[in-house]
Amino acid sequence: MPVFPLPIDKFELFLVCLARVGALMGSLPIFGTGTVPSQIRIGLALFTALVVYPVAEPYLPRVALEPASLAVLLGAEAILGLMVGFTARLVFTAVELGGTIIGYQMGFAAANVFDPQNQRQVSLISQFQNMMAILIFLALDVHHLFFEAIVRSYAVLTPGSINLAGEAVPFLMKLAGHMFSLGVQFSAPILAVLLLSGLVLGVLARVFPQLNVFLLSFPLNIGISFLVIGLTLNLVAALLSREFAALEDHIMALFLAL
Repeated sequence: MPVFPLPIDKFELFLVCLARVGALMGSLPIFGTGTVPSQIRIGLALFTALVVYPVAEPYLPRVALEPASLAVLLGAEAILGLMVGFTARLVFTAVELGGTIIGYQMGFAAANVFDPQNQRQVSLISQFQNMMAILIFLALDVHHLFFEAIVRSYAVLTPGSINLAGEAVPFLMKLAGHMFSLGVQFSAPILAVLLLSGLVLGVLARVFPQLNVFLLSFPLNIGISFLVIGLTLNLVAALLSREFAALEDHIMALFLAL
């Protein structure tokens, strides 16, 4: 029984398939983060490529490629996979941005925790909202969407037909701009309530000069913020569900832009 289930003459075609699939798996949220051991990520990419290969084989180049041409083709395929994963990363970045804004306004500017996914320090509220986004991502089976997209991509974009000089980069920049507005939408209810809280405390400071507003504002803002976060969880979940549902349209628009 052969160790590798592909003939040697088809190994080159498998590498082309693996470049697109592996780049997608490496950039996909949750699966491509530091919390997943590298051995599991590599094994998952290889297994997914083996599953996708029979579907992608009719669209793969039939002619033998020179090493330089093969390297260029593998690089283009990897860039496509990274672009697809980047569209989902933007949603999680928006969640983290909204959590950072909320934490700063609450008084948690110096209260950070280590995020094992991104291997860096993030605010407490960012980590909380990021975990909720991960749960919704998995509960809605959004990761299945990317497996479907990578299979459909071979019918839309055959290997070697990617045009990076088209509208793909401006489209990704537009999505990145939408990330900032989405982050503000996540934090808007808490920011509005904290603004009202600041106005009330300002009025109290003028009416009662002996009142220590500075010390009073910390527990008050934290308590009010947690209360509003609990009351708006359904709204945040609905907003995340809407953005995750729009990923399919974003991915198809990216394929058409390429």
